Amino acid sequence: MNSDLLSRHLRVKTYGDFTLTDAVRPSLEVPVRPRQGYRVEVFRDRESSVRLPMLFAAVSAEQLFDVFLELIEPLGETVHVVLESSHNQRGGDHQDYRRNHIDAPVLASHFYDFEDLLLNDGCTGVAVLSSKGPMEVQFDEHKLFTIYAPNLKPFQRVLKSMGVRRRQILPMISEAEHLHYTNENYAEQFEQLAMRLGVADFESVLSDESF
Repeated sequence: MNSDLLSRHLRVKTYGDFTLTDAVRPSLEVPVRPRQGYRVEVFRDRESSVRLPMLFAAVSAEQLFDVFLELIEPLGETVHVVLESSHNQRGGDHQDYRRNHIDAPVLASHFYDFEDLLLNDGCTGVAVLSSKGPMEVQFDEHKLFTIYAPNLKPFQRVLKSMGVRRRQILPMISEAEHLHYTNENYAEQFEQLAMRLGVADFESVLSDESF
């Protein structure tokens, strides 16, 4: 692979009116051109016969963090949070760290302190879950949203108010070849966020990884 060509490609972050964060880039061939919008599907679990509406959304970098904070508001005043990390993992694996029952405003204040990590690290993801029912907002390593809820209308209203329109066909950058970006500083910031939130078993994981 031509290193100059790759370097130029990685510097491209704007596609039309859509801007990527630093976390991810499409592969050189750009198999999926990044585009703002959302699509609605149905999640089906064959084992439990559960059917749950789900929503996928891609939002341009200028308003991505604001949309994230707006999307977690319908989950209620008390939520659960899961931090996802693929730092130092192989083969696309990741580790999850969970904290139950945290006040949503307190969680949002921690997110503000780690905005750069959440937006620009391609190895950090987060999920926020309602403590009162089956509702979840995932903000993954690709900086895409996946939302599960019996009623998606509150989330659709948020997206509409932010100018994110529904599209029948909306391929996501995660559904084709793509590249992730991270660095040691982001890995350290992830540890700081995990410790700040007091996520379950994170200290023991750090202890195990030190050997």
